[in-house]
Amino acid sequence: MERRQFLQSSSLGVAAAATSAFSSLLSAPVAAAAPAAATAPAAGHQRPLAEVRGKVAFITGGSSGIGLGLAQACSEAGMRVIFTYLNEAHRDEALTHFKPGNAGVHTLKLDVTDRDAMQRAADEAERVFGRVHLLCNNAGIGLRTPAKDASYKDWDWGLGVNLGGVVNGLVTFLPRMRAHGEGAHVLTTGSSASLVAGNVGVYVTSKFAVMGLMESLRDELDGQNIGISIFCPGLVKSNIAASERNRPAELRVDGAPTPPAETAAQMQEFMRRFAEVGMEPLEAGRLVLAGVQHNDLYILSHGEFRNVMRERAEALMASLPSAPPPPARAALTRTYTTTIYARERDWRLKERAPARKT
Repeated sequence: MERRQFLQSSSLGVAAAATSAFSSLLSAPVAAAAPAAATAPAAGHQRPLAEVRGKVAFITGGSSGIGLGLAQACSEAGMRVIFTYLNEAHRDEALTHFKPGNAGVHTLKLDVTDRDAMQRAADEAERVFGRVHLLCNNAGIGLRTPAKDASYKDWDWGLGVNLGGVVNGLVTFLPRMRAHGEGAHVLTTGSSASLVAGNVGVYVTSKFAVMGLMESLRDELDGQNIGISIFCPGLVKSNIAASERNRPAELRVDGAPTPPAETAAQMQEFMRRFAEVGMEPLEAGRLVLAGVQHNDLYILSHGEFRNVMRERAEALMASLPSAPPPPARAALTRTYTTTIYARERDWRLKERAPARKT
């Protein structure tokens, strides 16, 4: 309740979280995350990583926030974990959350925009722990620049990390995961901004893009024993608001105006409240891992955004032409559109339906 009130009253325009555009799901109660073994999968629904013990997870941006929570959850579940970092102090603090000398955790310094470094990281991961089964494209930046004010450097940095970093992870790891054939999963950390716009247009653009990418992969890899998920959280305690410290020198905007004192004070208050009401990273990590084990396409953690999700879905439907399309054009369209939305909706609703008494 407190988190919902905070988001609704925030004057900083935090992007709202979102999920599937199906109104039937939007009106259904939010189910708590459950262990993978709690329910049987719907017919035809693969769960490549239903069993994770002994498997290997590679997590970008794992030294704080969601990435650290996910690394902890994977380690708890018996996985061997490689997580990447940029800041040594954050890495050292992160390692205090694991058992001293934990042989199942390995760290790597990595800039996800560096393609050669990504290849070297994959080689090292395989050398240390063997084949990677879970790729977590988690590293991201919280660029707060509105699209109307963004420079080329803002766009290059925001898309380079939040979209390009995901692409680099996929191009590097996916062929290896497909080749080993042991079952694998690709998770990308999207955002509350993956389906609902806000006043941080560069960030929203990057997060809309990774949503489309994950949905496309879900369709393209159907039946190939590789699961696909996107995590769309609302507020989770993290360092994302301090992303500017990691902006490369060549992408800094010279002469950028200093925010007025009033705006700076608003941001300080926002960060204070963020720390109070944000979800704990480990809670988020456990929820995400359960979603991976279920092979949920959409992993959602913040049910307080139901209304705005519904409003966007209804706005889209209300914008369609009222006249039916010509039959020939409709038939042709069906040959290249996907069925993943209907299948995800149907199996999720089936799992939520109460068991019938016999």
